[in-house]
Amino acid sequence: MPQSTSRTGRAAPTPLPTIAAGAARGWRDYALLLALACCWSSTYPLAKLALDTIPPITFISVRSLVAAAFLFAILRMRGVRIPTDAKAWKLFATQQLINSTFPFLIITWSQQYVPASNTVVLASTTPIFAFLITSLITRHEPATLLKLLGAILGLVGTVAIVGLDALRGFGSEIVAEIAILLATISFACATIFGLRLSDYDPMVVAAGSLLFGGLVLLPPSLVIDQPWTLHPTPQAIAATIVMGIVSSALGLMLFYMCLSRLGTLTTNAQGYLRIPIGVALSVVLLGESVPSNLALGLLLVMAGVAAMTVPAERLKLR
Repeated sequence: MPQSTSRTGRAAPTPLPTIAAGAARGWRDYALLLALACCWSSTYPLAKLALDTIPPITFISVRSLVAAAFLFAILRMRGVRIPTDAKAWKLFATQQLINSTFPFLIITWSQQYVPASNTVVLASTTPIFAFLITSLITRHEPATLLKLLGAILGLVGTVAIVGLDALRGFGSEIVAEIAILLATISFACATIFGLRLSDYDPMVVAAGSLLFGGLVLLPPSLVIDQPWTLHPTPQAIAATIVMGIVSSALGLMLFYMCLSRLGTLTTNAQGYLRIPIGVALSVVLLGESVPSNLALGLLLVMAGVAAMTVPAERLKLR
C-alpha cells in the first residue's frame, strides 16, 4: 500500500523494509517492471549515438542535469518540494554514487578494453550478486532457490543472445573485467540500499539523486573535457536529451517504484528483459544484425524472468 507523503515528498524515515514472501502483486506492478526495462533498454543505442562526439564525463553530467531539470519541473507543477535536510541529501548522494556515478564511470572506462558483448555478459551478473547479498547478508526478503535459478537462466540466455564467442575473450583484460564486476556489485548494492528511500516520493528521490550526480561530475567535465571546445552533432545532442528524460528521469523514477512494490530480487529481473529489448532497439536504430541465437536466448531469458518474478506460492498445486 502506498504511504502518504507530505509536501516535502516524504514520510518519517524508517528502517530497511522487509519484503514478505506472499506480498500481493498485481499486473500493474509487473507493467511497471516492463516499462522500466524499456526505459533502460534505450541506454545502449542512445549512448552510442551520443558518445561519438560527446566525452563520457560530460555526457553523464549533462544527461543527469537534463533529467533532474525535467523532474524538478514536474515536481513544481505537482506542488512537491525537494527535502532540504542533510539526512535526505546524504541518502540521495549515497544512492546516486553506488547506483550511477561510480558504476557508470567504471564501465565506461572498462569498455575501452573489453568488447561490448563481454561487457553485456559481465553486467548481467547483477541479479546473482543481489541474490547472494540478500541471502547471506541483509536477508530483507526471501531469497529462494527459484530466484537463484531464474538469475542463472537469465545469465545463460544473455550469453546465448550475445553469442558464445563472447566467452572466448574473457581473461585477456582481467583488470577491466574485474572493474566491470565491481560495477555490477555496486548496482546490486544500490537495489538494496534503495529500499531505505521507500518512504520518499520516487520522483523526489530520482530528482535529488540525478541533481547530485550531475553536479558532482560537472567540475571534472569542465576541467578535463572543456565542453565549450566540443562540437557535438545534432544527433548526439538529441540522443543526450532523450536519454536524460527517458532513461534517467523516467527510468530512475520507475526503478524506485518497482523497488517499493516488488522488492530487490524481482526488480533486478528487468536487467534480463533489457537484453532482448535493447537488441531490438539496436537493430532498428543502429541497423545492427539480428543475433543468430536470439530465439533460444529470448526463451531462456523469459524463463529466468518468470522464475524471478512469479511468487513461489503461485506455482504450488492446489
